[in-house]
This record gives sequence, C-alpha cells and structure tokens, in this order.
Amino acid sequence: MPLWDWNYAFDILPDLLLALVTTIEITLLGSVVALLLGLVIAILRRAHIPVLDQVLWGFVEFVRSTPLLVQIFFLFFVLPQFGITLSAFVVGVFALGVHYATYTSEVYRAGIDAIPKGQWEAATALSLPRSRTWTGVILPQAIPRVLPALGNYVISMFKEVPLLLAIGVIEVVNAAREIGSVTFRYVEPYTIAGLLFLLLSYPASMLVRRLERRRVAA
Repeated sequence: MPLWDWNYAFDILPDLLLALVTTIEITLLGSVVALLLGLVIAILRRAHIPVLDQVLWGFVEFVRSTPLLVQIFFLFFVLPQFGITLSAFVVGVFALGVHYATYTSEVYRAGIDAIPKGQWEAATALSLPRSRTWTGVILPQAIPRVLPALGNYVISMFKEVPLLLAIGVIEVVNAAREIGSVTFRYVEPYTIAGLLFLLLSYPASMLVRRLERRRVAA
C-alpha cells in the first residue's frame, strides 16, 4: 500500500473543505465576540469604576490563567447542570470569543493609553460628550495602532479551533480524525488538514506583518 494515495486524497478533500467552512465560521464569529467584548472591557476598565474595575480585573486574570480546554469543558458539560444547555458550535464560539477577549482587552488598553494626554484635554476643552470623545477622538487613533496585535490573536484563535473536537465539533481536524478512523489511513487526511491551515494562516500572518510594518513606517 503506497504511503500517499492521490485518489483517496481527492475523494476526502470535499469533506475536509466542508469542515474547514465550519472552522472559518467559528473563527469569524469568535473574533467578533473577542474584538467587541475586549473593547467593552477595555473601556470599562479605563473608566476606573471601583468595584466593577476589580471584578473585570479578576475576570480577565482568571480566564487568562486557566486553560481554554477547561473553559470549553465547563461550558459544555457543567452549564447543563444549571439548566443552561448550548450546542457545541455555540460553546466553541463563546469559549474562544471570551477567552481571546481577555487578551484583546489588554491590547486595546495599550492602544488607548498610548493616546497623548493632550487629546483627552482637548476633548474636555471642547466640551465633547463622553461618547463623542471615545468614538470621534480616542478610538479612531487607538484602534489602528493595535490592528497588527489584534490580527495575531485572530490567527491564534483560528489555530485553536481544533480544540473543539473534544466536544464533537466537526471542524477540519476532527473531520480528518473521523475519516482516518473509518479508512485507517491517516497520512492523507491529517496532511491535507495541516495544509489547509497553512494556506489560510500563513497569508493572514503576512498581512498582519505588512500592517505592522506600515504602522511603524507611519
């Protein structure tokens, strides 16, 4: 039996591509959660509301200090005991999104803290409403500064989606595993799965590096 069978590889490719769509969907939806929730956390912590700031600090540190897989298991296996049952897909999106929101919140905070103090003082001198200060002055300057770092976290999230095979999500690595368990040929499915990740993550990383170089040049 040959080590690599091209006919077999082409036969299983459609199933792996279909699973890749699921991987991309989870990544995109998880990224939306991570980017929006991270921004909300950063803004709320910037407000220095005494009790809330401590709660958010504790939440961020707790999530960042515990393994993502444990968080996935908690949401999928423990929450149903409290009457909250979520599908594996939803758990994947929520777990990845919240986990990475704790990292993106720190990225946002760094970008916000890098805004010169004079910008805040100018907004105050012009009597701009708080919401207008954020949306018209601070965030348009802070977010472009941190886009490369945010992009790196999105790529990292994409590569961590395979953790969801532990709760039965048919993403591309789980699909490769199931195909291999049926045919007892693992070289082709796992190799193709790895190449699919490479074909998407490498160009994305190149784009992030280009953005970073452009930011430095600016």
